[in-house]
Amino acid sequence: MNRSQDWLAQARRDLDQARASQAAGRHEWARFAAQQAAAKAVKALHLALGQEGHVIARLLTELPLPVPAELLVYSAQEWQSLPRVQPHFATRMAREVVWVWPPQGGTGRMAASA
Repeated sequence: MNRSQDWLAQARRDLDQARASQAAGRHEWARFAAQQAAAKAVKALHLALGQEGHVIARLLTELPLPVPAELLVYSAQEWQSLPRVQPHFATRMAREVVWVWPPQGGTGRMAASA
């Protein structure tokens, strides 16, 4: 049984917690939750690729790069909100993403930052 989606969902919840902790000024908890989110996201990638592992440093070095595009999936709402919620990441994504098939009804470009 592949639990990669479970781990990815946990990573997203941890990232939500990190953002909430940061907004509340609880920076030590924000850092901890962000680290947990990163570790769980890496674990999810490994499981999605049929690999097992538990040590984050080893997991990172063993990931095949580039990561397969089908593992980097955003809903339309998540994609359009990137410039607002993660402006630096959104700028990099806008510069580096290569569309294999443009999304229906658009170019796939992110909305302008608000």
